[in-house]
Amino acid sequence: MFTGIVEEKGTILSVKQQANSLKLVIHAKTVLSDVKIGDSIAVNGVCLTVTSFLSDQFSVDVMPETYRYSSLSQAHTGVEVNLERAMHANGRFGGHFVSGHVDTVGEILNSWTEANAQYFSIQVTGDGIKYLMPKGSITIDGTSLTVFDVDTDRFIVSLIPETQQKTILGDKQKGDLVNLEYDMLAKYMENLIRHNETEKQTSKVTEDTLREHGFID
Repeated sequence: MFTGIVEEKGTILSVKQQANSLKLVIHAKTVLSDVKIGDSIAVNGVCLTVTSFLSDQFSVDVMPETYRYSSLSQAHTGVEVNLERAMHANGRFGGHFVSGHVDTVGEILNSWTEANAQYFSIQVTGDGIKYLMPKGSITIDGTSLTVFDVDTDRFIVSLIPETQQKTILGDKQKGDLVNLEYDMLAKYMENLIRHNETEKQTSKVTEDTLREHGFID
């Protein structure tokens, strides 16, 4: 579990392509202060497992499912990535619940600034827009952000100066792809409602059945 509060920007040192999978070596510092083999680190919002590490770098594997549904398929040497360690149970919760399981990739349609804020308009593919609402939460490349506006297939977010400087989002341009993870609470709610509707449709308990067995008059 993560919070969407990026701890540092790392740099990809090497990419080993293996069909629809990758092995990445990433330069980092902060997230390695207490690292162990098997630890989870979110790389651009994707939860990955540390397979080896040195004092200033670590290795992770990107499996086919992650390769297909995230922008890590475009990873190459020299690119900066957002990094966050899995949260401690007794730590502060500064963002929102983030699983590190990317739902889809969005495309930046436009970027502009107003005063000290940097705005992005991002296009969503599929039906993911249903999970978004003004003042709701969205995770973009592992960064917890607030949604300011929602249209039929796009939404708008804004970055404060701190986020512009401490994450890779401040350097994003029109046409760039970003990893999106929708609010898991919204997804759980949708799944629960769908499950309840299915149960109602398939249930053999009807009003006539209840009346026949004396439960109602």
